[in-house]
Amino acid sequence: MIYMDNAATTMRKPKEVTEAVVQAMNSIGNAGRGATEAALSASRIIYDTRERLSRFFHAENPKQIVFTANSTESLNIAIKGTLNPGDHVVTTVLEHNSVLRPLYECRDKGVELTILPSDEKGNICYEEMESAIRENTRAIVCTHGSNLTGNMVDIHRVGSIAKGHGILFVVDASQTAGVFPIDVQTMNIDILCFTGHKSLLGPQGTGGMYVREGLAVRPLLCGGSGVDTYNMHHPQEMPTALEAGTLNGHGIAGLNAALKYLEETGIEEIEKKETDLMRRFYEGISQIKGVKIYGDFEAEKRCPIVTFNIADYDSSEISDELFVTYGISTRPGAHCAPLMHKALGTEKQGAVRFSFSHYNTEEEVDAAIEAVREIAAD
Repeated sequence: MIYMDNAATTMRKPKEVTEAVVQAMNSIGNAGRGATEAALSASRIIYDTRERLSRFFHAENPKQIVFTANSTESLNIAIKGTLNPGDHVVTTVLEHNSVLRPLYECRDKGVELTILPSDEKGNICYEEMESAIRENTRAIVCTHGSNLTGNMVDIHRVGSIAKGHGILFVVDASQTAGVFPIDVQTMNIDILCFTGHKSLLGPQGTGGMYVREGLAVRPLLCGGSGVDTYNMHHPQEMPTALEAGTLNGHGIAGLNAALKYLEETGIEEIEKKETDLMRRFYEGISQIKGVKIYGDFEAEKRCPIVTFNIADYDSSEISDELFVTYGISTRPGAHCAPLMHKALGTEKQGAVRFSFSHYNTEEEVDAAIEAVREIAAD
């Protein structure tokens, strides 16, 4: 199988990740629950991973890194934990449902919501974003990179807008963490939400968030913490304040190994490889008759994603043909990005998404180009 669905999850992981998970499964206990060697071993792995993530995102200190199961959980905590009835929030049509649905839920409870449109290439207008800010605006919540078009948002610019108006900036880095450098301090990011199983190359069921030092976020869950047992309320100290129950120690061990791999390999090298593969594929299919490609490919920086349709054929039929006949794994349909599909006019047809990893090869890309050419010709 030629796997080109890395925006959904990276299937190929560094071998060190698998080895770390297996070792943890056979050795670690429950972090913060006792002083046995097994429990202490779990605590060490988890803290070491916090430190790696803190360095990776340039956080003030490791205590500001919280572990969750995925970006969706992180975004729910960030959105529901900071917004109140009467607040106003600005977001965009680029967003994934993990942003939109919590915001809709907050809107049902009295939060005002402005959703910025995009142009025909799927880009937002930063002047419109700033103009949308009101006296009661509490936050800007937006993605760093669209999982549908691959277009990226200039989060450094958005962070400056948010800081200039004294409002929170919440970033969904699901598609970018692990490929593009993110500095939460220079980019003025108050909350960064990320998942471990995509470009961070870790196991599924891992994720997390950075929360700016001094920012209080209401927890989504409360319960066991391993400390302060006789307190009727969940501890307020970070990171325990936003971590209830047993963490996924086995998965975090795998994420730790993945982060070490990224440190040693260099995300600059990974970004270059993935961008080259994406550009090669784009150039290869852009002149094929009947192929319509979505997104802005004139931008210098973009996620390694190419999304397209062939004539008026249903995207699921194309994706099925790619897999059954050519052994190429892609993602059709709506991609949990309903507003972006509406903006592109692809609500009914959906779209076929190719998303690349540095583990892909030029030979695989060329085989995919030829497959699209043959399907379009048929």
